[in-house]
Amino acid sequence: MSSDTKWIVGTTVGTLMVVGSLLSAQIGGQFSAVNTRFDDMNLRFDDMNLRFDDMNLRFDRFRDQVTRDIADLRTDVRGLDTRMRAVEVTLGQVDQRLETLERLHLPGPEARQE
Repeated sequence: MSSDTKWIVGTTVGTLMVVGSLLSAQIGGQFSAVNTRFDDMNLRFDDMNLRFDDMNLRFDRFRDQVTRDIADLRTDVRGLDTRMRAVEVTLGQVDQRLETLERLHLPGPEARQE
């Protein structure tokens, strides 16, 4: 091998090593930037998951409150139904008493015609 060939091979190998090192550093920097962006996105997703968990908790509390309110309304309606039945029975008794009093104390239609 001549000295020119040695210089060409040495220069080419050296140049390739420098270019390879630069490309490796560039690719490493790009991977680092991409990893940083992924880490940032993961933090954002974690934050969103926390928000969704909070919303789910709020919805669960709201659903539980509505369920309790509906149960209370059902209880109130049943109580109102019971009271209305009692009023209906009492009015029926009053109606019977009035009919009895009318028969006893008011003259019948035959007596009025005379």
